[in-house]
Amino acid sequence: MANVNYASILDHANDARTRIREVTSDELGEPGLNGAVFLDVREEVEFRSGHIADAIHLPRLEIKERISAVIPDKTTPIVAYCAIGHRSAIAADTLQELGYQNVVSLKGGLKDYTPAAASRKVA
Repeated sequence: MANVNYASILDHANDARTRIREVTSDELGEPGLNGAVFLDVREEVEFRSGHIADAIHLPRLEIKERISAVIPDKTTPIVAYCAIGHRSAIAADTLQELGYQNVVSLKGGLKDYTPAAASRKVA
């Protein structure tokens, strides 16, 4: 059953990738992303196990209901991330559908995140 869910998420993520921008850790310093809000879209237990310093936690399935309270300004630069980049791709697509204008997904998620390149650290 878990494989079916993973396959569904992967298909959804690959579809979302046709509409969003993904960036690597090395690209996080680009103009337009300086001072971006890091949005961790993983589940609570994952977030508690470690996250990018100062990240805002908002699980992917709660974005539509809660994002306007968490990040009301739709021009705020947002870097969505998860464990390996699939859920964050879906989240970035959802955020764009909701009118957020400067959203990217962290390619490879925390697995490929390099704090030195991003000038951030994992808490």
